Amino acid sequence: MADSKADSIHKKIFKKAYDFTKADEIKAQGLYPYFKPLQATDGTTVQIEGREVIMAGSNNYLGLTNDPRVIKAAQDVISTYGTGCTGSRYLNGTLDLHLELEEKLAKFMNKEACVLFSTGYQTNEGSIQTIAGRNDIIFSDRDNHACIVVGTQVSNAKTVRYRHNDMDHLRAMLEKADPDAGKIIVTDGVFSMSGTLAKVPELVALAKEFEASLYLDDAHAVGVVGDGGRGTASVFGLSDQVDLISGTFSKSFASLGGFLVGDRPVIEFIRHQSPAHIFSASMPPANVATVLKSLEILQEETWRLDRLEEISNYMRRELRNLGFNVWSSQTPIIPVVIGEMYDCFRFWKDLFEAGVYVNAVVPPAVPRGQALVRTSYMATHTDEHLDKILDAFKKVGIKHGIIDKNGRSLIEVETE
Repeated sequence: MADSKADSIHKKIFKKAYDFTKADEIKAQGLYPYFKPLQATDGTTVQIEGREVIMAGSNNYLGLTNDPRVIKAAQDVISTYGTGCTGSRYLNGTLDLHLELEEKLAKFMNKEACVLFSTGYQTNEGSIQTIAGRNDIIFSDRDNHACIVVGTQVSNAKTVRYRHNDMDHLRAMLEKADPDAGKIIVTDGVFSMSGTLAKVPELVALAKEFEASLYLDDAHAVGVVGDGGRGTASVFGLSDQVDLISGTFSKSFASLGGFLVGDRPVIEFIRHQSPAHIFSASMPPANVATVLKSLEILQEETWRLDRLEEISNYMRRELRNLGFNVWSSQTPIIPVVIGEMYDCFRFWKDLFEAGVYVNAVVPPAVPRGQALVRTSYMATHTDEHLDKILDAFKKVGIKHGIIDKNGRSLIEVETE
């Protein structure tokens, strides 16, 4: 066994793996916050390491992952379709359920057509590389999700990254671009670390002025914000001005998979040309049934969106009142800036010990010196849950010198 390890070390390609010790160092200090196995969950509370904690770090925005109706919908289709499709949509993996969901999502999003992907990650990675070709230019926000970044990297298009939400910088990049090139602006609709919205009105105006297309990744927006939960563009009444909108099923829709909506010719081109679509096994039947039921509930129980907005506004206000820096969050994603990486890990651990689970986010996911704990909320959180979360934040924040007892911040970090 020792010889085998030595042989691996001498293979240069594995050297980086054997040199990677950071995770083990953090584990040795008892501060490692990742890959925590959940032993049970009802959505708002979870069992981790034999302890019940309030879940304040989930993307289960509508609180549907444990809804009995959603669970039953998933169970019911298994007896008819089995547990998987064993093939791609292109060949033997298309069910009538897939077509039903595509039709209903296109109608819900007020677009001509929809194509499903097996994950949200594949949706953006697979669509961007397909639609942007050798003579095209992609203009990508620097804070875009990794799946967008990878989509730009594997495409044959030129990629220009503009400063986060900086419309002046984007304009400058568009002005420099070849006027004859095909152009597409790609951005998150809701940015997953800050919880802020893209500047859709300005993006629409720039896209029109420079004859560019506009692509919104609404993974954290569909089922969360906008008219009936239709996403970022609908917040501004501009859904018809955005060419392509993507979304995921792993958040509000309590499942796994993703979708893209737009004009029918564009969607059909991606359906027949995207390697991520053609060469991936299709969404399993239970996953599709889960999304169909969640979409139905979203449209029937509008109180969930109202409650989610109420909770988001309350938690933003109260966390600020305690003295925390929550950047400029506009959604149920509310970051709490801590500062240095190890301070963030210690803060996370004490919150966990106090009965609250959040997500520790450190560089390179955020700028150096701006490590944070990312909180996110569900429509099914109770007032009691929220007050317990706030109480834990107050106690841990004072203990670590992030805030004082008078609701003042004691650290200096840049605003988002």
